[in-house]
Amino acid sequence: MTLTSKKRDELAGWLFIAPQALGFLAFVVAPLAAVVWYSFQDVNLLAGTSAFAGADNYAKLFDDPTAPKVARATAIFCVGLVVLNLALALSLALLLNLKLRGTTVFRTVFFSPVVVTLVAWTIVWNFLLQDNGGINALMQTVGIDGPNWLRGNGTAMLSVIVVQVLKNVGLNMVLFLAALQGIPQSIVEASQLDGAGPWRRFRSVTLPMISPTTLLTAIITVAGALQVFAQIQVLTLGGPADSTNVLVFYFYQQAFANHDLGYGSALAVVLFLVILVLTLLQWRMRKRWVFHES
Repeated sequence: MTLTSKKRDELAGWLFIAPQALGFLAFVVAPLAAVVWYSFQDVNLLAGTSAFAGADNYAKLFDDPTAPKVARATAIFCVGLVVLNLALALSLALLLNLKLRGTTVFRTVFFSPVVVTLVAWTIVWNFLLQDNGGINALMQTVGIDGPNWLRGNGTAMLSVIVVQVLKNVGLNMVLFLAALQGIPQSIVEASQLDGAGPWRRFRSVTLPMISPTTLLTAIITVAGALQVFAQIQVLTLGGPADSTNVLVFYFYQQAFANHDLGYGSALAVVLFLVILVLTLLQWRMRKRWVFHES
């Protein structure tokens, strides 16, 4: 059978995407389908048995006394992380865009945590934030007795958020910097000729021009915030009193610590739906505030 030139090109294209497509099916679609299936099952991992449970695992969410605490901790972590990360990343990018002396070193310092292994980064901060750790030792040099950062109800969540922000702020900083450097200088000069001050230029020129990048960073930061696990596992184990027990960690506890795979899978499906809805909501709202979107 002789293939035409068009058919050969099509075959070549399918062969090129085949590894990626097979990997996506094997490691994304298949596990997702398995999680949905398990969420309707009553699975006993220790006994190796499984029985259809209908929507019982989802109904259990409404009777679980820990679920409201988990939802609250997840919301606080997500909002705190996204706001602090984006605000700090944009501020750092604006400073770097001024092209002051030492900006290369400054950029390297803030981006280097991005390439550090997450677990290693978190373990180091676990030592620093202990009651007798480096942070409190530094505060004692100026006469301040620091709290036990990871065991206090008011400081544990803040500590986890700050650790995560410092880990990933460099990535968003670089994205914002690229967006700032892509703003046409003619537009900035025109606003200056019109008498716009620094704040007015930032609000009316800079923010609209970098809004596509703001949308991108918001989507990836929100999705990442809702999937945090290693930091909670290493720093707080969800404590104290479930104040840092976010949805992913609670799913892990139920599925693998309590061996309730059905309920854990239901929590995972809920997490997937929350991320999906928030992503679609941000994408739909882009037309209201993203420049050039209509």
